[in-house]
Formats: sequence, structure tokens, C-alpha cells
Amino acid sequence: MIPGPAGPLTTLAHGIGSQHDLPISPFYAFAGAFAALFVSFLALGLLWSSSRFRGERSGLALPAGLERVADAPATRTTLRGLGLAAALAVLLCLLLGPDDPARNPAPGAVYVLLWAGLVPASLLLGPVWSLLNPLRTLHRLCRRLPRARRRHHAPAPLPARLGQWPAAAGLFGFTWLELAAPDPASTTTLLSALALYAAVHLAFAARYGERWFADADAFEAYSSLLARLSPLGRRSDGHLVLRNPFHGLDATPERPGLVATVCVLLGSTAYDGYSDTPSWINTLQTSPLGRTPTATLGLLTAIALVATLYCLCAAATRLVCGPHPRPLTAFAHSLVPIALGYLVAHYFSLLVTEGPRTVTIALGTDNAPEPLPPLGPGGLAALQVIAVVTGHVLGVIAAHDRSVRLFPPARAVAGQLPLLALMIIYTIGGIGLLLN
Repeated sequence: MIPGPAGPLTTLAHGIGSQHDLPISPFYAFAGAFAALFVSFLALGLLWSSSRFRGERSGLALPAGLERVADAPATRTTLRGLGLAAALAVLLCLLLGPDDPARNPAPGAVYVLLWAGLVPASLLLGPVWSLLNPLRTLHRLCRRLPRARRRHHAPAPLPARLGQWPAAAGLFGFTWLELAAPDPASTTTLLSALALYAAVHLAFAARYGERWFADADAFEAYSSLLARLSPLGRRSDGHLVLRNPFHGLDATPERPGLVATVCVLLGSTAYDGYSDTPSWINTLQTSPLGRTPTATLGLLTAIALVATLYCLCAAATRLVCGPHPRPLTAFAHSLVPIALGYLVAHYFSLLVTEGPRTVTIALGTDNAPEPLPPLGPGGLAALQVIAVVTGHVLGVIAAHDRSVRLFPPARAVAGQLPLLALMIIYTIGGIGLLLN
């Protein structure tokens, strides 16, 4: 993460603290988590015998005037302009600002306001990055140039097998930059990475059209996945609606690369937490491979472990319930609330402390105040454990509803036992990272 002054506040701002920073009993944390999972599993098995989620067919339509404002060209143009202006401001800071994250707001804008800030923004407002994305805006502006108009041709269709694999690769690249790169907050490193990312996506968008961003842009995929749990959404008829977030989650498209995208989110967040532990820090400092190769292997291992456990769970579910044409993607949506729980637990304090300081630096205020944690150690511990456990319980509910829809009643509950075991393993790992 972004380097800052050493001290206890730095650890809290990072999101995961050691046990003396988070004074909560491991017994009560694990007991409460297991009780919540088992009670929810038993209650669902007894009381929830048919599917209740209707995906994009559900939702209460919002007033027509509000929908007109949200869809108005002026609104969308303003949001695109804001996104492009913010990107240009970050670019200027990287080009002209000091190579010091304590005095340059660009690293905080990327690692805090963008990465962590997209979590609450997407939960409250939906997939906002599709409107703010400066690369979309640049692509549109380039298409309006006279030379581009003369050479205009119909975009090539995206290969169906491509799915979200480019987004998964982009998310891995960003998390590698944040967690394993030699100097992630360096202006040179950030400028090079952002320039490469922009060049690649603009080149592919020139071939495949604007749809490329919806399918392949890492931050759009990230925002869209989190927005599945937003109370705001679009019904299948296009109307803006207020909905039960489970309906939006149920409508998550089962596409190639979906599992990889969610596993990158889960695995990278888990590695981010583990990277703060003294044992891993000592490993990085003493590894004969060097810090960056060792950190890269650690990040890959965390993602591979999360993916392997999920694949084993999917295989076990198929053995118990019988063949299914999409054994991996059928339940991938149930991992989204788990990823959200980890993101909230890990980045809440980072966003609310480093976010305001980044804005203060951007406004040119000298001697920006040291960020203070919004909660005491006990309150932060409770928030983190509740976020992780709540994410897993929501995952159990989403998986149960999908199971009773796909499988006969006699097999639906039994088929969830592998998923319950997976949730327990993920819970042990998540809470263990909080307390260790």
C-alpha cells in the first residue's frame, strides 16, 4: 500500500491490524461466525424450498422524472467530463508533482479514492465507473476526429470465449502493482502503468468498439460486480428501479472469466492482509529470490488457493447433485458478497482516513494533518468481523436460492454442503487474517 509515516495509525489505515490492535477474542469471533453460518444454512434448508430471486425482472420503478434526469445526455456528459478531468488532474500530478506520496495526491487518488472509493460508490449508485471511465470518453472523442470518421468501420464482434478474462487479468495487474511492484507509489511507476493500461484498452476499443470497456476494463468489471448488490438497478425493460440487492446479484451474467475475476478480488485482498504479518515481512526480507518475485509468488498463490477451493467445491456439488452444464459459473455470484465483505473489512479505515488527506493534498493545503482512525481498535475489530461474516451469510443465501432453482428438492440442500464447507474455510481464513 501507499507508504506513510510509521506508527500505529499506519497499520490501522492499512485496514488489517495485528491482534493487539484489534482486541477481540478469537473464540467469540470464530464461534459467532460459525453460529451465523450454521443457523442460516439450517433455516434456509427448512424454510426456503423454492427460488425467490427474479434477477432483472424485479424492482420497483423509480419516478419517471428521476429516471429522465439520470438518463439525460447532460447528466451523462457531465459525469464523463468529471471523470476525464479527474484523470487529467492525476496525470498532471504525476508529470509535474513531487515524487513523494506525502506531497503528491496522485498515488492516493489511484490506490484510495479509485480502488477503495469505488466500493461505496458502486454499492450506493450502481456501476458508476461505466460513466466516469475516462478511457471511454477518450475513445468517443477519438471517434469524432475527422480522420477517424473517414476511416470509420463497424467494430469487430468480441469473441464469446473472451468474456471477462481481460478484466481478470487487469485486476491482477493492478493488485500486483499495488502489492508486489518495487515502488508502487513512485510517480514513474504509476505513470508507466497507467499509460500502458490506457494504450492497451484504447487499441482494443478501436477494434472492438465501446463494448470492449464493459467486458474487459478491470475497473468497470470491479464496479459492475459490486453494483450487483446495489439497491439501484436496471430492470430488463430498461427502467431504473429500486430493488432487493439479492435480485441484482442473481442477475450476474454467467460468463467466461467471472470466476477468475472474483477469485482475483478475494485472493488479492487476502494476500494484502497476510502481507502485513511479521512472518511474511521476514520472508520478503530474507528470500533469495528478492522481494518482488517473492511477493508475486505469494499473490499468485493466494489467488490460486481461493480458485482451487472454489473449483473443488463446484466439483463436489456436481457429484452430489448430478451433472450441470455450468458447474463453475452457476454459483460464482455467491462469491461476490464474500469479496465485498473482505473489501469493506480491509479498506474501510484506509478510505476514511487516507481519502480526506488525499483530497487535502490535492487542494494544495500545506502540512496535511495526520489521518486519525474513525473507530477505536475495538470498534474497528467488530466492523471487520461483522463485514466478513455478513458477506459469507449473504453468500450462503444466494447459493441456496440458486441451488433450489437448479436441482431437485431432495438434492438441493445436500448439494449445498460443499458450499457451506467452502464458506467455513473462507471464514476461517478471513477472520484469521484479522486476528493474526
